Amino acid sequence: MQISIFTVDAFTNCPFSGNPAAVCLLESELNEDLHQNIAAEMNLSETAFIRKLNPSDSFSKSSCFGLRWFTPTNEVPLCGHATLASAAVLFQIKENSNSVLTFKTLSGDLYARQAGDHIVLDMPLYPTTAEDSQQVKELVKTALGDIRTQDIRYAPATKKLLVRLSDIYERSVLEKLKVDPQAVLLAEKTGKVKGLIITLKRSVSEKAGKYDFYCRYFAPWNGIPEDPVTGSAYTVLGSYWSEQLGKTEMFARQCSQRGGDLRISVRGDGRVDIAGQVVIVLKGNLTI
Repeated sequence: MQISIFTVDAFTNCPFSGNPAAVCLLESELNEDLHQNIAAEMNLSETAFIRKLNPSDSFSKSSCFGLRWFTPTNEVPLCGHATLASAAVLFQIKENSNSVLTFKTLSGDLYARQAGDHIVLDMPLYPTTAEDSQQVKELVKTALGDIRTQDIRYAPATKKLLVRLSDIYERSVLEKLKVDPQAVLLAEKTGKVKGLIITLKRSVSEKAGKYDFYCRYFAPWNGIPEDPVTGSAYTVLGSYWSEQLGKTEMFARQCSQRGGDLRISVRGDGRVDIAGQVVIVLKGNLTI
């Protein structure tokens, strides 16, 4: 059995930066356990599986597909960068001519369209609620040490904890932060956190800076020590920072070692547009 597979660096215009995702095109149904086995073999933060919804569908002509995402250890309900990568494979490799692609996922329908040299994802927007700092005190202390926080929020729909660093800090503090993912995993006692967002507002000294805010993301609960660029995190960050900054159009930087840029457009219908660039770095076939 041969499966077409691609590696795509998402949220970047330079190879070997951004967030790499594997994308598999499934011509027919795949045995359930093979999804996880392939994702473990690829050993990237996410492997995406695009499947035809009907036997007569075409990757070049159809506009609606099924989409699932797997980390090396488990399936996840939402992934942004692997959705961006999936759309890139269909638009750029399969030359799909539809103006909008629809993906049927565990998080409902997601949409992708081309906009110049970017691909725009239409995704749900998830609000946050204030979090009792005492409940997550050990987790935050383990992740940040003595670094001061300004706000702590929780997004129940995504099980992501958002920790905002104090506005006194520069971007370099976030970039240099050393987080031990395994220690964070052990320090989470509530059982409700599956992802840790650490975010920071652009400092006053960056008046001419192009970014509105920065973040890093850790998900050892899903086998991902640090995710290089995390589209799903911005379904939460978009909601939070739009409220904090009073803006609906924002530009963000994820400050991992690989790094990536995202354009965020918060809409009034409970959705958010997340745009990024992609580089396809590998084309091949899996033999099973």
